Amino acid sequence: MTQDPAQGELLQIPVQEPPEEAVDRPFGSENRARLLGQYFSEHPEVTAQNAWEHAYRLLMWIDRTTGLAHCYESDKSQAGRPWYARSLAFHSWLSEALGVAAGQLGEEIDVLFRNVTHDLAAGVAVRLQRNRDRVASQRQPYEGQGIPLPNEDPRLDDIILESLSGYLAEPPPPEVLRGLTERIQIYVGQENKRKNLVGEGFEDTVAALLTRVPGISDRYDIRVRTMLQNLPGFHPHQGKAKPKEVDVSLVNRATGHRTLVSCKWSVRADREEQFGNDFNAYVRANATGEPFGYVLVTNEFDPARLAAACDSTAGNTLLFTDVVHVNPDGARAVYSAPAVAGPIAKGMTRALQHADSGRLSSLELWLAKLAGGS
Repeated sequence: MTQDPAQGELLQIPVQEPPEEAVDRPFGSENRARLLGQYFSEHPEVTAQNAWEHAYRLLMWIDRTTGLAHCYESDKSQAGRPWYARSLAFHSWLSEALGVAAGQLGEEIDVLFRNVTHDLAAGVAVRLQRNRDRVASQRQPYEGQGIPLPNEDPRLDDIILESLSGYLAEPPPPEVLRGLTERIQIYVGQENKRKNLVGEGFEDTVAALLTRVPGISDRYDIRVRTMLQNLPGFHPHQGKAKPKEVDVSLVNRATGHRTLVSCKWSVRADREEQFGNDFNAYVRANATGEPFGYVLVTNEFDPARLAAACDSTAGNTLLFTDVVHVNPDGARAVYSAPAVAGPIAKGMTRALQHADSGRLSSLELWLAKLAGGS
């Protein structure tokens, strides 16, 4: 069930057959809701303890350039660079934590993206088929001029033929080679669309977990991507500034206490500034003057960014009520890779201190706290 987008989307996700629009808009919110519904129908036992596993099975992926589970920027995780050793440590930890062989980890994760791209590929195939007659008609006046066909890529063709020349009795027909080129282009293009999914997909996943962990949805009204002005106790939007949208919000049904959740799979430098700006906007719009919670849920592994989020202040108080990592044990595994000196080592020490003190919490502990009514 969905709601007027201006009011936010209520996470009552149905399980249903894919509608036609899912193929037309595979990365859209309706298709993500359908796919999450299907996933959780096959994994009904959702608890605070296993929530992190579901988050990683749905959203974690294998970096094609390293062959390892992605925990940091690809360009800094290449073989031989310091983050390659840390990526190896994370891949090993995650494989063991999920109980799968390291070489098979890719088959157990990235569920949401793989299903979305399946729908995307289906949509591309449908559109190509629909357009073939139209394309032929459009090209007819120019027949014989040698104008390249759609998706022709002679250099890619040469790479394929050169690589397989020792294994082919004869070159494949042009239409077969062009079909292979199309499939490769679709495959590569899909990966480039990942960032379109991870952002809102993480928000959807966190909200879906909140609705399914026993005890939370009984206590809280849970919404995703709600305009701040539509949450209780906040002023209507005023001025020319863009209205604020809250990634995930929880309103305690008994007390009315509001918790505004920023879900960020990773924390870039520009987002660090955005956190403070958002908080100031929330304070200005707070009509009741009653305190509200401000929580960061992230999967960031950069130790300096994690430490900065834990240390950030607003005035004389901490900016975030809670800083929640999907699983700090994964960060511990990353930081256990061969020792390094310099600023990053100091950042690791600081991040681990926050994890030890509880300032850097886990998804498990945060969900358990909510389920207990805290």
